[in-house]
Amino acid sequence: MSLGSRIKQLRTERGLTQQEIAAKLEMGRSNFGHIENDRVTPTSEDLQKLADILTTTTDYLLGRDHSMATIPEWATYKDKRDFKKLLEDDGEVMFDGVPMSPTDRQRVMDVLTGLFWEAKQMNKHKKKIEPQDSRSDDAER
Repeated sequence: MSLGSRIKQLRTERGLTQQEIAAKLEMGRSNFGHIENDRVTPTSEDLQKLADILTTTTDYLLGRDHSMATIPEWATYKDKRDFKKLLEDDGEVMFDGVPMSPTDRQRVMDVLTGLFWEAKQMNKHKKKIEPQDSRSDDAER
């Protein structure tokens, strides 16, 4: 799948129009259409903006990382930084004292990706609920 195809797929999945993304990139709709049709390669700055708009990574858009197709919309900059730090630790991964193959390591990382975002979302949900619970306890007293 090409860069333009990935951009188009994510754009449609997110319910965005070419015009909406072009406006965020401060370019004309037809220019953005050329990017989606692989007639024009976006600048590195526009590529980063596209990744942010589409809640994904530049590596995914470029076809380098298939495991991080999307980052949850609720993820903050700090959440993304934490996740990137987790993935960048390139130490050797062992299972029962034996190094894991690159394929097995990627499978583990895919599972960890899902668990990381699920845990982050649960923690954010708990923080929203806890203050309300403490207020209702005070009201009952």
